[in-house]
Amino acid sequence: MRVEPKVTSIENYNFSFSGEVTIPQAPPEFKSGFIGIVGRPNVGKSTLMNQLVGQKIAITSPVAQTTRNRLRGILTTPEAQLIFVDTPGIHKPHHQLGEVLVQNAKIAIESVDVVLFVVDGAVACGAGDRYIAELLCRSKTPVILGVNKIDQQPSDSQFLDDSYAQMAQSHEWEIVKFSAKTSAGLPQLQELLIEHLEIGPLYYPPDLVTDQPERFIMGELIREQILLLTREEVPHSVAIAIDLVEETPSITRILATINVERDSQKGILIGKGGAMLKAIGSEAREQIQKLISGKVYLELFVKVQPKWRQSRISLAELGYRVEE
Repeated sequence: MRVEPKVTSIENYNFSFSGEVTIPQAPPEFKSGFIGIVGRPNVGKSTLMNQLVGQKIAITSPVAQTTRNRLRGILTTPEAQLIFVDTPGIHKPHHQLGEVLVQNAKIAIESVDVVLFVVDGAVACGAGDRYIAELLCRSKTPVILGVNKIDQQPSDSQFLDDSYAQMAQSHEWEIVKFSAKTSAGLPQLQELLIEHLEIGPLYYPPDLVTDQPERFIMGELIREQILLLTREEVPHSVAIAIDLVEETPSITRILATINVERDSQKGILIGKGGAMLKAIGSEAREQIQKLISGKVYLELFVKVQPKWRQSRISLAELGYRVEE
């Protein structure tokens, strides 16, 4: 039986009295830097970051616009430390939450050392890709065009490749093809990213894979199961609040609230006789147990908070705000 490694987050470290984590000195010629992963919704950005860091730290779903926060994944090799910033899919916003997410993605473009622009190689370059390309052209940050989902390309995919090659050539971007699902081409992608980094220090301890606290990832794992089990019935009007994490030597007890906007959504999440909420809790508990490598008791509550995605106050309370 394969034992899942525990995700090492920033809260697993002991801090010095100055509040800093002790980080070893990087060897000579060591490279480091921040890599922003941008692209349209549902092109595989989170799946890619999970594969690159070697552990699941970002949720994935066939529903578009899954990622909400700028989640950092950390990959440290003998020669470099790559800090991946997984951003929300860039799209036309339809509410206050959407505006915050897109604004955060745009900010990420300006705050990283390299941008990895991920596109869906199973379909031709479209208007959404060209819109993002125009945004990237206004920035001075170097860009690499990453063509994902090559495992889903038809046998005659030359017209697909040509559509992206033309865009890369017009902007003088390097291009690399890969599959985040099968890992094909990822070693070449990793090598190309390292080439674009400058010599620098270790920003994080070598065995850290994310700078997000476990509470955040717990909430995301619950939200992932809601997206997977309800699909379009309760699309993106869901936010998770972790109310309590109580650890004992034998079990970790977690209480969490699922916030929705309408009574009808609450009914869907609870399900007949509580069946849907039980299924969500069971699947989420399995994922959280892998996260913390221990037994978990998970209790979920559902709360109606009308129009929370339209309210700046509600967004802030639930952890969504424009990042600096």
